[in-house]
Amino acid sequence: MDRTLEVRTPESIAFHYELAGLGSRFLAVMVDQAIQILIIAAIFAGLILAGSRLQAARHGPSAISDQLATSLAIALIVSIVFVVFFGYFIVFEAAWNGQTPGKKLLGLRVVRDGGYPVDFGASLIRNLIRVGEWIVGYYILAAISALISPENKRLGDLAAGTIVVRDARLAVPRDLVRRGEEPAYSPTVYLTGEERGLVKRFLERRDALQRSRRSEIAAQLAARVRPRVSEELARLDDESLLERL
Repeated sequence: MDRTLEVRTPESIAFHYELAGLGSRFLAVMVDQAIQILIIAAIFAGLILAGSRLQAARHGPSAISDQLATSLAIALIVSIVFVVFFGYFIVFEAAWNGQTPGKKLLGLRVVRDGGYPVDFGASLIRNLIRVGEWIVGYYILAAISALISPENKRLGDLAAGTIVVRDARLAVPRDLVRRGEEPAYSPTVYLTGEERGLVKRFLERRDALQRSRRSEIAAQLAARVRPRVSEELARLDDESLLERL
């Protein structure tokens, strides 16, 4: 079930997020796990090929070396599976501003409580707890937690202070879709009416804010709209982006 969350800053700037539902989050996990399986299969195929070549190059049997090779192979397999299945989420969420390929495909994003962009520490915590959620009944505990939580939080989200939200996307006008043309946006077309109001209020009041709060709010607003803007605008720093919008 999808829900909406309102986050209000001390400066009375309100953010409204549409929380991701259990179904869309599950589909995102399925996409990510399909990619992970392909990665692991490719790694194992390379290891098998390398092992067969090493075996052909050996001269004479050795029981001790065989036992050592077996132990090393088991340790390597366990390490690869762990790193791919759980390091995958940590790396992508930290590098892609809260998204993995599955989340990006489904239009989802992880953010911290309060609407701040997710950082490496929060991603590390939520995805290490994913290990336990995966082991105990394949995300059954995570699903129960998300269903009873007002903010659709699984156990990892509760521990890391994160939420999963839907990315707001603007639809392309129907006449342009029919003609197959790329719309020529002005900067403000990337914003909803509410977002335009938030940006305007911030720009009007920013000089009265402390530097840390000013940077913090600018980062929140910019992170919310940056995925929707052109590459030229996305390269700007937070306040410059908001000024252009």
